[in-house]
Amino acid sequence: MMTAGHNFDSNTVVGVNLKASADVDNFNHSLLIGLRYAFNAAPVVAAAAAPVAAARTFLVFFDWSKSDLTDRARQIIGEAASARGQGVTRIEVNGFTDRSGSDSFNQGLSERRANAVAAELVRRGVPRNEIVTRGFGEANNLVPTADGVREPQNRRVEIILK
Repeated sequence: MMTAGHNFDSNTVVGVNLKASADVDNFNHSLLIGLRYAFNAAPVVAAAAAPVAAARTFLVFFDWSKSDLTDRARQIIGEAASARGQGVTRIEVNGFTDRSGSDSFNQGLSERRANAVAAELVRRGVPRNEIVTRGFGEANNLVPTADGVREPQNRRVEIILK
């Protein structure tokens, strides 16, 4: 909006004769800002990320000082091989021993156990390049024991599907 052409003339200001004039233009600018709020509106929910499949673990137990697979061990390995098709990209096969025997013997035994389980997985159709085998010897016992103690739960291989 605009008004233009206002002229003010004055000849007397506080008793003094002066010649003064002013030309005034009126420019008017408007700005409208709005705020909108919805009461009790449902909140906006961000899309949830796809859930990450949890790792599955299978335990295979061994007799004392052995790396031979029992029928029950083959059954558990078969279950692990069947579960592989559910988004699994890597299989860790970790061998362990109890605390009886020397460190070097137990390290070799844990590796033999892990390799025996990996060979059975391959026999059941799992590609060898998906399997990582490691032997931990006496480390990471399920049941903490003193050195020289024969604990059946520590003589194991863990199959971890990731």
